[in-house]
Amino acid sequence: MSTPHLTEHFFRHQYGRLVAMLSRRVGMRHLEAIEDAVQSSLLAALESWTTDGAPENPSAWLFRVAHNNAVEELRRRTRRDRLLQQQGKEGEAIMEDIEAEFLNGDLQDDLLRALFLCCDSSIPIESQVAIALKTLCGFDVSEIAERLFTTEANVYKRLCRARNHLRKLPFDPDQLSVEELSSRLPGVQSVLYLIFTEGYLSHAEPAIRRDLCDEAKRLTLLLAEHPAGRTPETSALLALMHLHTARLPARQDGSGGFLLLEEQDRARWDQRQVQIGLAWLARSAQGDVFSRYHAEAGIAAEHCIAPTFAETRWDRIVECYALLERLAPSALHRLNRAVAIAQWRGPTEGLALLEGFEPPTWLAGSYMWAAVLADLYRRSGRDELAQRYRDAAIGSAPSAAVRDMLKRRLLNRGAGDLRVLSERSG
Repeated sequence: MSTPHLTEHFFRHQYGRLVAMLSRRVGMRHLEAIEDAVQSSLLAALESWTTDGAPENPSAWLFRVAHNNAVEELRRRTRRDRLLQQQGKEGEAIMEDIEAEFLNGDLQDDLLRALFLCCDSSIPIESQVAIALKTLCGFDVSEIAERLFTTEANVYKRLCRARNHLRKLPFDPDQLSVEELSSRLPGVQSVLYLIFTEGYLSHAEPAIRRDLCDEAKRLTLLLAEHPAGRTPETSALLALMHLHTARLPARQDGSGGFLLLEEQDRARWDQRQVQIGLAWLARSAQGDVFSRYHAEAGIAAEHCIAPTFAETRWDRIVECYALLERLAPSALHRLNRAVAIAQWRGPTEGLALLEGFEPPTWLAGSYMWAAVLADLYRRSGRDELAQRYRDAAIGSAPSAAVRDMLKRRLLNRGAGDLRVLSERSG
């Protein structure tokens, strides 16, 4: 693996772990200093490893440099802080622990713990998600804005509010109670959902980021095994992730372009992932809870069990989208329901659900809204409207892969399913 690729790997895979481990030792109230220290260590790695090559244990190297950077920064800020006295006495022992834990690969609990700390229920849910995605998942502000359907300025405001709150946390927070963990669980689930979403259909390049999907599944499995996270919603979320992962091998052609659902070779779908997903879906049915994750996992299951695209039970999918709209009202769910209705009853019926409906600004200006309308108008023979929305969709596509798929789909006359464009974007 080349040094630039290795360093990029650590930016994406280790950034959150570095922040989580150091936060555990010096406290969330020093989050900004920790982030600066981690970023400095990654920049130092890029410079050092490009010249001298990567060390034998790159992870331990990064932790050592990040830890030293954090201690030096805190020392500059306050020389009499009791934290620094403790670090001075125990620094070597801490570094030995860090290196040992990284060698064992056992940092998942720290990362999950940090997610729960970021998702404090006294912080607005939007700010919880923003700070977790930024500090623990390595998302940049533009990626967060795309995923939350907001502006970068709003993301900065949300980050500022969350950091101001986290500064007030004690140096060494007590173990969160069961009640506190439960109150924070929805925020943690939302973050994991968005991590997977960005991996499944990224707004950046590459268009599919399998590493993010795998990381989201791994953390969600840890959550499902934790007493506070062992809920039907978590099981449904894990089912959703596995069912979508099953289709990843067939979602791109040989050149990396997206394939629509009806174009995919179902023989390439990972049946082991399908079975795992269905098992988690069955487990999620225990009890009386039915969440948005149940509805979305049900939709994914219908696609995975359909022998062919033509034999898909679109009536079941329409029903799931109707339930999803009631559970988590969103214009995006209505848009997807219209696509499913068009597959079941025809494009005119799909358009009927959208006509007279005023979408919110974030959706009206997106490629998703324009692409669906272009497709439905084209299939209904309303070519002038189809062309207008087609041009808008192609012009606002977030990546080259999505843009190429839109051109191929919207310039053809055959039937198809554009739901794939938006199914993981909510």
